[in-house]
Formats: sequence, C-alpha cells, structure tokens
Amino acid sequence: MAVMSVTGTWPPPGQAFTVADLDRMPDDGRRYELVDGVLLVSPRPITTHQWVAASLWQLLQRECPDDLVALLEPAMQLAADTEFDPDIVVVQDEVLGAAKVTEPPLLVVEVQSPSTALIDLNVKKVAYERFGIDAYWIVVPDPDQPKLTAFELTDSRYELAAKVTGDDVFSAQRPFAVQVRPSDLVARLRRAGPPQDQAT
Repeated sequence: MAVMSVTGTWPPPGQAFTVADLDRMPDDGRRYELVDGVLLVSPRPITTHQWVAASLWQLLQRECPDDLVALLEPAMQLAADTEFDPDIVVVQDEVLGAAKVTEPPLLVVEVQSPSTALIDLNVKKVAYERFGIDAYWIVVPDPDQPKLTAFELTDSRYELAAKVTGDDVFSAQRPFAVQVRPSDLVARLRRAGPPQDQAT
C-alpha cells in the first residue's frame, strides 16, 4: 500500500485530507482509504482475494440473526479524516440504504493481501479499536496455509480471541455464533491452482 499526495486545489499543500476530499477521488480501479488525514492507495484486490471474501460473506450472511446483515466492501467513515473500505462488515439492518457505515459495526473482516498485511494488523487494528468495533478478524487467504486471527474488544482494547489455521475451527460468539474453518474458504482456490498474481 502506498501513501499518495494529490496536487491541485484540494486539499491545499500541507493540509490533511478529509473524507470530503476522499469522496472526490477518481473511480480508477484503485482502492482509496484515509487514516488520520493520510491518503492510502492500493490496487483493487485480485480475484482470489475477492473469492475468499465472498465465501466468508456467504457464511456470515447465512448465519446472521434477522436484525443483522453482512455487507461486502462498504465505505466505513470513522471520523472526518478517516475512512476505510473493509472487505466485510456486520451491522444492524437499519444501515441498509445508507451511503456509508458511520457507526461501529459489530464485526469487521479484512482479507489480507501481501501489500496490506502491515496496514491490516497495525494501522487498521488501532483505528478499529479506537472506533469501538467489537470484533475484528483478519483472514490470510493462502491456499496452502489459510489463517484467521480474531480480536475482540475488552475494556476498550483488542484482545486476541483466536488464531486458527487450515482445518482448525474458530467457534465465534461475537457478533453471533458461527463456525469458520479457514480451509473451507480456500477450497476452491486449491482446486483452481496457484493464483497468477500475488502482488496485491
């Protein structure tokens, strides 16, 4: 992931980016996110990443209680100078129809790419903790060694709740009871063979 400076009339040189600036970014195939006024730019995820995210989304949506929904890649505004596009969020169903998620979701999931690993585990983890998101999962979609790491909020701090690999099962209770086996999320990838592009 790269930090990008944009010249022009917005924002003025030396001034931090805001969510309003982010809303004017071009639709050019890149993912634009914002943390504490710093613009983060990364390539859009490759298809293997998207497949794993969609597989987990289907599982979560199937198990969601009636008052909750799982959403894929919503814009999530944490503050006037911070906005992310997480792979999956679980929110109350009244959020449906809103342009952005602006209240803390019950769960955020990031499917890790090589270019985003440090951001997911450090920058986003700190931001999500500060925003009060009850559960945060990071999925590593490696066909040979898939992993899921789960953090849960305790006394306003994230504690490691689980770290499972391969055929191990994570029996989550937050935000609802669901069992996740990392190997199930990549089963199709194993049959398809190695991805052509590991860069993102």
